[in-house]
Amino acid sequence: MLVVTTEKNEGYKIVEVKGPVLGLIVRSRGIGGDIMAGLKSLVGGESKQYTVMLEDSRKEALDRMIKNAYQIGANAIVMRRYDFGKIDKK
Repeated sequence: MLVVTTEKNEGYKIVEVKGPVLGLIVRSRGIGGDIMAGLKSLVGGESKQYTVMLEDSRKEALDRMIKNAYQIGANAIVMRRYDFGKIDKK
């Protein structure tokens, strides 16, 4: 499956738009991971636990997006975008 962030790609022609495809995922760290990340934030530097979780989440979201595209009969995803957000319990 061709997956690109641009609208037009040299050598390819869009002949039909099937519609939007999504690759939604919601993740949370366990309490142990949150504690370790919080301690790391006190001394500074990269929080490897969150970096790994973010990389895994992006890959899983892309996999879901591709699966969704196949389900609607698409053979490419153009103008792919990622959106990240945080849900706070307040």
